[in-house]
Amino acid sequence: MKKQVSVADAKARLSDCIRQVEMGDSLFITRHGKAVAAMVSPEDVEHLERLRQAGPESGLASLAGGWEGSADLADLIRAVPRTAPREVSGPE
Repeated sequence: MKKQVSVADAKARLSDCIRQVEMGDSLFITRHGKAVAAMVSPEDVEHLERLRQAGPESGLASLAGGWEGSADLADLIRAVPRTAPREVSGPE
């Protein structure tokens, strides 16, 4: 479970919250018990942005850069010719 902190506590202890995020934690900021925001590392935000830009249509090749050699894998995947989906016939 992610750590939670109320808006009031986050305001009062902002430096402590930032320190926790620097140490690798993520914090949900809550209002009336409901998560309304999150404090995460810049690396987590970059990863989320890359996933959003990729979208479901772009597939695995769009996530290149996530690990060493992934750009080479993405190039190989892009080079494979795409085929139309196969039709599956059900029992008659």
